[in-house]
Amino acid sequence: MSMKKEIAKILDEMSNIFEFNGENQFKVNAFRNGSRTISRLENDIEDMIQDGSIKNVKGIGKGILSVIDEYFEKNVSNDYEQLKSTIPDGILDMFDVRGIGAKKIRLLHDELGITNLDQLEKACRKNKLAELKGFGSSTQEKILNEVIRIKKSQGMLHLHRALELGKKLQSKFEDFDSVKAVFITGDLRRNMEIVSSVDFVILVNDRKVFEVELAKLHEYNKLDSNEYYKVIRFVYGFTKTVYLFVTSEKEYLGNLKFLTTGSNEFLEKIGYEKAKFWEHEEHQILEKLQIGIKSPEMREVESLESSEEHFKDSDLEENVLNGLLHFHTTASDGNNTLVEMINEAKAHGFNYYAVCDHSKSAFYANGLTEDRILLQKKELRKLADSKNENIFQGIESDILKDGSLDYSDDFLANLDFVVASIHSIFTLSEDEMTARVIKAIENPFTDVFAHPTGRLLLSRDPYKINIKKVLEACSQNDVAIEINANPHRLDLDWRWIMYAREQNCKFAINPDAHSTHGIEDVKYGIMIARKAGLTSAEVINCYSAEKFKKYLNRKTKRNFD
Repeated sequence: MSMKKEIAKILDEMSNIFEFNGENQFKVNAFRNGSRTISRLENDIEDMIQDGSIKNVKGIGKGILSVIDEYFEKNVSNDYEQLKSTIPDGILDMFDVRGIGAKKIRLLHDELGITNLDQLEKACRKNKLAELKGFGSSTQEKILNEVIRIKKSQGMLHLHRALELGKKLQSKFEDFDSVKAVFITGDLRRNMEIVSSVDFVILVNDRKVFEVELAKLHEYNKLDSNEYYKVIRFVYGFTKTVYLFVTSEKEYLGNLKFLTTGSNEFLEKIGYEKAKFWEHEEHQILEKLQIGIKSPEMREVESLESSEEHFKDSDLEENVLNGLLHFHTTASDGNNTLVEMINEAKAHGFNYYAVCDHSKSAFYANGLTEDRILLQKKELRKLADSKNENIFQGIESDILKDGSLDYSDDFLANLDFVVASIHSIFTLSEDEMTARVIKAIENPFTDVFAHPTGRLLLSRDPYKINIKKVLEACSQNDVAIEINANPHRLDLDWRWIMYAREQNCKFAINPDAHSTHGIEDVKYGIMIARKAGLTSAEVINCYSAEKFKKYLNRKTKRNFD
């Protein structure tokens, strides 16, 4: 977790504790707003703390500034720790339950003696919440489902957070005098969208010296030890599990990296345990096992079960993407202007761009009416001419309940690029949702179906939908499927990407960026696409600008002048 997010989390938790303890609302709101302000900072917070500019940020008062400065200097806030000691252990976890805030948590504590998620779950199962004023049976059921979700995901990390932690720890280990080399392994090396632990293989010159240095960094416990390596576990930061596979045997590195990368199902499927190889390099092990792929991210059973045509290493890298598709600006709910987004995209190496602000049904996101779209079109054409750039006007058009897009076909003809997506009414039956989506895919103006299952990792399950039928409809109607690169989505799931490839579907790897910083999320989409063996030939934003135009004209004639 970055310094900015750590501080924002501390301030948010302090506001929750203040509210639970009955502090005045002004103080509660000050810390809550301070948390939001910190999380939205564009500049590096560490630089701002060092040069003093953080004190000039609106909403950062003396009390908040004291917490920030102390945490920056000592990696701890005494005010925060003292405040936590005023509430029972486990209360803070209850703030993660959607549907209950500080007042209801206080009521549950005072009336039922509930202080943690386990007790909350038991109370729900015994029907105790339904009897309390302000709750009821339906609220109790929602809370129970939320508690189950939270407990299931506790200690789990999104891919980007795991990478952040992995790089941070790797750098710390590399500074140890006892360390010769450090390698990230496990789920993280395989680019899993959710990571249960951050794992390392570490080559040392002396195991005992390494353990002394490690003890200065963090408390740990040994899980296993043998002639060749030792397994060490510790918990870092906010309950993040870390496993270290420590060896002083350079000759064993190939085996150890291969074994710890996994997956366990992959290793079992290829019969690795029976092979008993002792090789210096992983590629030698793969060759002896007659495994064609080299990429760690494809070491999944699903890869082994793919057709030979699809059982190949991906050629996707960030530099093969030519078009930045599906990003938002200040015209709807983005944080940056069209000019700022284009300039940032160009700096990342993109050479054509398709802005896709929200459509008029997304009123909560300042969605664009027809008149505002036409005004944006004039701005866009003027900008494209002045910069001599290929800038396409797109829209992220909401799919209505009946499967219609929220503009008429006559009006959609004014747009260069149409991304269709669902942002509301998630509770339809599987048949209804599937029919709804397929109708939108069959619209002749639909170019991409965005975040196809609607999932938010560790937060919201996919809506009920027959994804096979949807992917087949995309193939039949020549509509590209989005791999939404936002690390909280990574939707379409890589397992379904494999099925979609078998249907000869096209894909678009899109950041769904709402800020210049969000453009960087493209890399996570690529990581997930590589897990499925996806190639640049299958991705429409790997096309040249001219080929992309031909794709847009495949069913309806667009005027790009």
